[in-house]
Amino acid sequence: MSTTFHEDVSSTVLRRMKEGGFDFARAHPIEFYAIFPDEKRARIAASNFRGESTNTQISARDDGGWNLQVSKVMYATYDGIGDFEQNLENLVEPLGGVVDGWGVTQEIEAHPA
Repeated sequence: MSTTFHEDVSSTVLRRMKEGGFDFARAHPIEFYAIFPDEKRARIAASNFRGESTNTQISARDDGGWNLQVSKVMYATYDGIGDFEQNLENLVEPLGGVVDGWGVTQEIEAHPA
C-alpha cells in the first residue's frame, strides 16, 4: 500500500474527527490494525510491541487469517499516526502481513438535561 494512500486516508479521518469535536488536546488509545496469514506470524509481530502505553490483541478471522490490533496511547496527530503506521508496516510486511488502517473511539460527553 502506498504512503500517499495512507496520507490521504489519515488526512480525511483527522479532518472528520476535528469537525466532530474530537479532543486533540489529550492522548487517546489509537488502534492500528494488520492482517496475517497465520497465528504464528501475528504473534511474532505482536511480541514486538511492549510498554505501558501499548497493548496488542490477536484474533482469528473467518477467512482463516489473523488480525493484529495494536493500541497505542498517543496524541492523534497526522505525523504521529503516520510514523507509527509506517513502523507497523515495516514490521508486518516481512512477516507476510498487511496494514489494515487505524481508528480511535471518540468519547461523547453527556450534557445534563
